[in-house]
Amino acid sequence: MDMNEYLSMFIDESNDHLQSLNENLLRLESSPEDLSIVQDIFRSAHTLKGMSATMGFEDLAHLTHEMENVLDLVRNGKLRMNSFIFDTLFKGLDALESMVQDIVGGGTGSADVSELVGVLKKIVSGEMTADSEVAAASAAAAAPVQQAGEIELDQFQFSVLQQSIGSGHRVLKAVVTIREDCVLKSARAYMVFNVLEQAGEVVKSQPSVQDIEQEKFDRSFTVFLISQWTSDELKQQIGSVSEIESVEVTELDADALAALSRPSRPSEPERKTDKPQAGAAAGSAERKAPASGGAVAKTIRVDIERLDVLMNLFSELLIDRVRLEQLASEIRSNELTETVEHMSRISADLQNIVMKLRMVPVETVFNRFPRMVRDLAKSLDKKVDLIITGAETELDRTVIDEIGDPLVHLLRNSVDHGIEPVEKRLEAGKPETGTVHLRAFHSGNNVFIEIEDDGGGIRRDKVLATAVKRGIITEEQGKTMSDEEVYMLIFAPGFSTADKVSDISGRGVGLDVVKSKINALGGSVTVTSELGKGTVFSIQLPLTLSIISAMLLKLGSEKYAIPLSSIMETTVVKRSQIHNIHGNAMTEFRGAIIPVVSLAELIDSPDYDDSREEECEAVIIRKGDKWAAVLVDDFIGQSDIVLKPLGKYLSGYNVISGATILGDGQVALIIDPNALIK
Repeated sequence: MDMNEYLSMFIDESNDHLQSLNENLLRLESSPEDLSIVQDIFRSAHTLKGMSATMGFEDLAHLTHEMENVLDLVRNGKLRMNSFIFDTLFKGLDALESMVQDIVGGGTGSADVSELVGVLKKIVSGEMTADSEVAAASAAAAAPVQQAGEIELDQFQFSVLQQSIGSGHRVLKAVVTIREDCVLKSARAYMVFNVLEQAGEVVKSQPSVQDIEQEKFDRSFTVFLISQWTSDELKQQIGSVSEIESVEVTELDADALAALSRPSRPSEPERKTDKPQAGAAAGSAERKAPASGGAVAKTIRVDIERLDVLMNLFSELLIDRVRLEQLASEIRSNELTETVEHMSRISADLQNIVMKLRMVPVETVFNRFPRMVRDLAKSLDKKVDLIITGAETELDRTVIDEIGDPLVHLLRNSVDHGIEPVEKRLEAGKPETGTVHLRAFHSGNNVFIEIEDDGGGIRRDKVLATAVKRGIITEEQGKTMSDEEVYMLIFAPGFSTADKVSDISGRGVGLDVVKSKINALGGSVTVTSELGKGTVFSIQLPLTLSIISAMLLKLGSEKYAIPLSSIMETTVVKRSQIHNIHGNAMTEFRGAIIPVVSLAELIDSPDYDDSREEECEAVIIRKGDKWAAVLVDDFIGQSDIVLKPLGKYLSGYNVISGATILGDGQVALIIDPNALIK
């Protein structure tokens, strides 16, 4: 039997089971006496073991089998869960995920899991059940599974380094060995890390920085960092530290980095697989959810490229439908009108189905973050609650595939540098447990994702001092910048305000990559902060659907479109009711004072005279709880339109999000309502 044809199915189902195991283990950690959760975990582990054995991935099956043995004792009441068992099982899941990712990349999924299996066997035998008994073995359980003896970079670290190379930064690997007769190894290591901090940003240290500070290492340690220094410059500076025996510095390109993340195994036969495209190999036509009456909905996996083709074909069909409607109204034939109306109803239903096929809840990205925050908080000795809201908010699949890494960056920074240590929170009169909110919501033709922490906030003076020191701005420029402009400096390449180097990195590490990635998706990111109260990162993303409902309107001789989802109502505003308040045009609407926006002024409409009439047509738009009145010339009517990106054209006008082709062949620009409300 050729297993390659089942490989894609195995990968998809393995990822589903691993996600389920992660979520249920987190639930069990909160309710360790709930045996129904243990049953769910056991079933997922058992299924994953069987699938792995069938496909010939023996290390996967072996490790899962030993985890299953532990869970079997727990569900039968013969073993009580404790923090060490939880940590060991979570490390087992990390190892399983690492092996599955190796398979995704075309590898064999093999790994040395003997130490982890040994710990699990001792738990089953009763030799190792409490934290006090595991001093020697906990290090083995806590260490990531390493492929072929190499230092393993996790997904976050690999992503940061890979994107830094793409952005023109140098990625250096430094192996530092301290002399055998050195008395204070940690002191020498501290001096080396001072040099590394000047050189750039440490992304990975092996052993960890904490272990090095506590002299829990032999004589050498390895560091991966992002820097503008050359390998010779770094080697020379580290070499100037006394009692350093040797320094090896290597500059890594994309291929070398990939080899480190997924080492080759020349001793094993090459496994030919049809590699799935990362994140885009297959999409689910429907969500796997219980249907009414308790039945399970039937699903089919569809290649995402086929959905792209379907969307493009329907977009062209929609343009022709609008043209037919226009012709029918001009010809005034009853039979033609009835036929076109019927076609419009059918195509509207088809349009709804086509759009839903590509939409995926952000839950598919969010559901991996509780585990990440749990591990991160534990490693930092902090208490953090992650509260997720709006996980049902849907985004286009192509955006979902790309947004994960930026959110990882922002969440790690919020936990590491936003939330204060327990003692500092208590001193400030805050609860010892910090809170990070991850929320998503629709607003018009956009989705907003916010990450808010109740930590210490961002210090303006510290950000400015760092930006001046690193040459990002001058001291004179800093004096004239608003708080919002200062906070945005943390997205500058190479910016960091971290007081000490850590594996997690300082606030700002990788944030330039975050901004670049979000901008590439046609979105934007902003940051607001209040000292002592916390920080909010807000990401605005386009739905990137090809088809939206819009209100068509006129400005002079030009036609424009505004998405209906942002429009509250249309109205008439008298010029005598528009008042100048602190330099801003405002008017009263339904008992509230709202800003008045002249669309003609914003887009420099050449032939529009906004002073010719006493009464102006206006569109009332909303962004969250903020409202605004947009003055226009005239309304044409509602219509379904096909979104066409403009690329680099009109890039200076952030109020324009794209264009559409109307039924008469004319082009209408699409207005982004969110850009009109500050």
